[in-house]
Amino acid sequence: MNEIILNIYLIINNNYVEEFRAVAYEREGGDDNKIAFLKSRAKEDYESAYRFDAPKDKHGRFMSYNRFAKLEKRGMQFQLFEEIFSNFNLPENPLICVTPVVDGKILAGE
Repeated sequence: MNEIILNIYLIINNNYVEEFRAVAYEREGGDDNKIAFLKSRAKEDYESAYRFDAPKDKHGRFMSYNRFAKLEKRGMQFQLFEEIFSNFNLPENPLICVTPVVDGKILAGE
Protein backbone atom coordinates (compact mmCIF):
# COMPACT_ATOMS: atom_id res chain seq x y z
CA MET A 1 0.00 0.00 0.00
CA ASN A 2 1.32 3.46 -0.91
CA GLU A 3 2.15 5.89 1.85
CA ILE A 4 3.13 9.56 1.72
CA ILE A 5 6.60 10.00 3.24
CA LEU A 6 8.62 13.18 3.79
CA ASN A 7 12.12 14.52 3.74
CA ILE A 8 12.13 17.43 6.19
CA TYR A 9 15.04 19.85 6.46
CA LEU A 10 15.84 21.75 9.62
CA ILE A 11 17.63 24.93 8.51
CA ILE A 12 19.97 26.06 11.30
CA ASN A 13 22.02 29.26 11.01
CA ASN A 14 24.20 30.56 13.83
CA ASN A 15 22.59 27.96 16.15
CA TYR A 16 18.99 29.13 15.42
CA VAL A 17 16.30 27.14 13.61
CA GLU A 18 15.33 29.65 10.91
CA GLU A 19 13.37 27.60 8.39
CA PHE A 20 11.93 24.20 7.56
CA ARG A 21 11.80 22.64 4.11
CA ALA A 22 10.03 19.50 2.98
CA VAL A 23 9.59 17.19 0.00
CA ALA A 24 6.93 14.46 -0.16
CA TYR A 25 6.90 11.12 -1.97
CA GLU A 26 4.31 8.42 -2.33
CA ARG A 27 5.97 5.03 -1.90
CA GLU A 28 5.14 1.47 -1.05
CA GLY A 29 7.20 -1.14 0.76
CA GLY A 30 8.62 -1.56 4.23
CA ASP A 31 9.63 1.30 6.50
CA ASP A 32 13.34 0.42 6.26
CA ASN A 33 13.22 0.74 2.47
CA LYS A 34 11.31 4.01 2.67
CA ILE A 35 13.81 5.51 5.12
CA ALA A 36 16.73 4.38 2.97
CA PHE A 37 15.03 5.99 -0.04
CA LEU A 38 14.52 9.30 1.80
CA LYS A 39 18.13 9.34 3.00
CA SER A 40 19.36 8.64 -0.53
CA ARG A 41 17.38 11.67 -1.80
CA ALA A 42 18.28 14.10 1.01
CA LYS A 43 20.99 16.08 -0.79
CA GLU A 44 19.19 16.11 -4.15
CA ASP A 45 15.83 17.15 -2.68
CA TYR A 46 17.07 20.13 -0.69
CA GLU A 47 17.01 22.81 -3.41
CA SER A 48 13.55 21.84 -4.69
CA ALA A 49 11.94 21.45 -1.25
CA TYR A 50 8.96 23.56 -0.22
CA ARG A 51 9.80 26.24 2.35
CA PHE A 52 8.01 26.67 5.68
CA ASP A 53 8.39 29.26 8.40
CA ALA A 54 10.15 28.20 11.57
CA PRO A 55 8.50 29.20 14.86
CA LYS A 56 9.35 32.48 16.52
CA ASP A 57 8.79 33.61 20.08
CA LYS A 58 6.62 36.59 21.06
CA HIS A 59 9.62 38.88 20.45
CA GLY A 60 10.08 37.63 16.88
CA ARG A 61 13.19 35.57 17.64
CA PHE A 62 13.83 32.14 16.18
CA MET A 63 14.14 29.08 18.39
CA SER A 64 17.67 28.07 19.33
CA TYR A 65 18.79 24.66 18.19
CA ASN A 66 19.38 23.73 21.84
CA ARG A 67 15.71 24.31 22.57
CA PHE A 68 14.72 22.25 19.53
CA ALA A 69 17.00 19.44 20.76
CA LYS A 70 15.24 19.50 24.15
CA LEU A 71 11.87 19.13 22.41
CA GLU A 72 13.30 16.32 20.31
CA LYS A 73 14.51 14.44 23.40
CA ARG A 74 10.95 14.54 24.72
CA GLY A 75 9.50 13.47 21.35
CA MET A 76 7.71 16.79 20.96
CA GLN A 77 9.46 18.16 17.86
CA PHE A 78 6.64 16.85 15.67
CA GLN A 79 4.41 19.63 16.99
CA LEU A 80 6.63 22.07 15.10
CA PHE A 81 5.96 20.22 11.85
CA GLU A 82 2.14 20.44 12.00
CA GLU A 83 1.96 23.00 9.16
CA ILE A 84 4.09 20.73 6.99
CA PHE A 85 1.97 17.67 7.82
CA SER A 86 -1.28 19.47 7.04
CA ASN A 87 0.13 20.95 3.81
CA PHE A 88 0.89 17.45 2.52
CA ASN A 89 -2.33 16.04 4.04
CA LEU A 90 -0.49 13.39 6.05
CA PRO A 91 -2.07 10.92 8.45
CA GLU A 92 -1.05 10.70 12.10
CA ASN A 93 2.44 9.32 12.73
CA PRO A 94 3.86 9.91 9.25
CA LEU A 95 7.16 8.42 8.20
CA ILE A 96 9.70 11.23 7.92
CA CYS A 97 13.43 11.72 7.65
CA VAL A 98 14.77 14.93 9.25
CA THR A 99 18.02 16.30 7.86
CA PRO A 100 19.80 19.23 9.52
CA VAL A 101 21.29 21.92 7.28
CA VAL A 102 23.79 23.77 9.46
CA ASP A 103 25.15 27.09 8.20
CA GLY A 104 24.49 25.96 4.62
CA LYS A 105 25.95 22.46 4.95
CA ILE A 106 23.55 19.53 4.42
CA LEU A 107 24.31 16.95 7.11
CA ALA A 108 22.89 13.90 5.34
CA GLY A 109 24.31 10.44 5.94
CA GLU A 110 26.34 9.13 3.07
